[in-house]
Amino acid sequence: MLLKANFKKIEPASGAIIMAIGIFLVGAIEAFPFLNDQLGNYLAFLLMITWIIIYKRLSVQFFHRKFLIPFITHPVNSFTIGTWIAGVSVLCNVFLKYFPRIIIVTQAMTIFNTFLWLFFLVICFYNFKQLLFDHQDYPVHGILLMSTVGTQSIIVLLNNVFLQFPIILSQSIIILGLIFYSIGIILIVKRYVLEKEWTLVDDWTNTNCIAHGALSITGLAIVSSNTFTSSFVTALWVTIFILLVIIEIIEIIRAILRVKRYGWNKGLCNYHISQWSRNFTFGMFYTFTLFIHRNPSYLVPIRLQAFQDRFQSFWAWVVMIALLAQISLYVKSRLEKSTLSDKIPTKV
Repeated sequence: MLLKANFKKIEPASGAIIMAIGIFLVGAIEAFPFLNDQLGNYLAFLLMITWIIIYKRLSVQFFHRKFLIPFITHPVNSFTIGTWIAGVSVLCNVFLKYFPRIIIVTQAMTIFNTFLWLFFLVICFYNFKQLLFDHQDYPVHGILLMSTVGTQSIIVLLNNVFLQFPIILSQSIIILGLIFYSIGIILIVKRYVLEKEWTLVDDWTNTNCIAHGALSITGLAIVSSNTFTSSFVTALWVTIFILLVIIEIIEIIRAILRVKRYGWNKGLCNYHISQWSRNFTFGMFYTFTLFIHRNPSYLVPIRLQAFQDRFQSFWAWVVMIALLAQISLYVKSRLEKSTLSDKIPTKV
C-alpha cells in the first residue's frame, strides 16, 4: 500500500554516499594502516548508522504515491535506484571485512538486495526502451551507467557472501552489465555529439565519471568470480586507466572554466549529491587493482604490475583526499542551510 501522508524529502541518489565511503573502507583505507587497524571498526559502525538513516528515509519516500510512479517511469532519474543497490552491496562487503560475526545479517541483506536488483532490472529494460525509441532526444548523462554498477555489485556481493557462485551465472550477469554499459555509453555519446548548444561548464555532469567507475566494478566482479582471462582483465585495466585520465582531464578543464565564470564558491565548492559518484569511481579503481593483485588466478605483466604498485601508492592519497574534500563540502552545505533557516523568521 502506498503512503499518502507528507514525508521529508531526500535525494534519491543518496545511496551514493554509502557507496563512496564504503568502497574507501573496503579498499584504499588499507594504504593507511592506522586508519584501517585502529579506526576501521569505528568508521564501519558510523557508516552503518549513516546507512540506516539514509535508507530509512529512502524507503519512506519510495512507498509514497506522489514519488513512486513518476520516479520509476522517469527515463533518466529512475537509474538512481542503482545507487541503492550498490550502496547495500558495498556496505555488506564492509560488514564482511570488519564484522564477520554478523554473517547471517549480511546474508539476509544480500538476499533482499538481490530481489531489489531484479526489480531494478525491469526498470532498466523499460527505461532503456524509452530512451532508445520513445524519448531519443532526452538529455541523458552518466547516471544511466548505474545500471551496470548495480548489476556488477550484485555479482561481487553474491560471490563474497555465498562463496563461489556458479561461473556461468556470474559470466551471464557480468555480460548483462556490459550490455547495459554499451547502451548507456552510446546514448551519452550521442547526446553530446548531436546536441549543438551544450557547454562544458553547465552541461557536463559529475555522473559522467561513472564511465570509468562502471568498468572498474565490472573488473572487480570478474576477479571476485574468477571469470574471464588474465589477458582480458589486463586489457580492461589499461582501458579504464586511459578512460580515467581522459575524463579527469575534462573534469579539470571544466573546474577551471567554472571558477572563471562563477567564482570558487559557486563554481567549485558548491555541494551536489552527484559529486559522490566521483569518490566512488576513484575508490573502485583502487579496489579493482588491489583485488587483481590478491587473486593468484590473474597474472599481470611484470612491468604493468610494477606500474600499478607505484600508481596505487599515489592513488590511495587521491582517494582519501577527495573523500575528505567531499565530506567537507557536505558539512559546509549543511551549515549554510542551518544558518539560512535560522535567519528566516517563524510564522506566528
